[in-house]
Amino acid sequence: MHKSRLACLVIDCEGPDAETHEAFWAAALGREREVDPIDPKYRDLTGPPGELRVLVQAVDHPSRVHLDIETDDIPAEVARLERLGATRLREIKGWVVMEAPSGHRFCVVKPQRPDFAENATVWND
Repeated sequence: MHKSRLACLVIDCEGPDAETHEAFWAAALGREREVDPIDPKYRDLTGPPGELRVLVQAVDHPSRVHLDIETDDIPAEVARLERLGATRLREIKGWVVMEAPSGHRFCVVKPQRPDFAENATVWND
């Protein structure tokens, strides 16, 4: 048994200047900018509690939007998604990048939001 759910909408922005992209998306979405990012490549856009997390990420590929699925058991969730037809592309910093049969990229990550345990879907493997 493991749990998972949609954790984050990630706005991938090509190029190293995450701060400029963060300013635009924060204003466009009515969210607060991150004050002191731990890693300048990633910028959280703070919204109301309980709302989906939004992250701006500087990338070296064309700009796009992708989803993060949070889980308490990454290998089990990756296996479940592979059974559904997704393909594992690579592992980065402890998370797994996958591709849906539709060609959309997404990541499987550790729990990101504080209410994960109470609100995630339980999967009986």
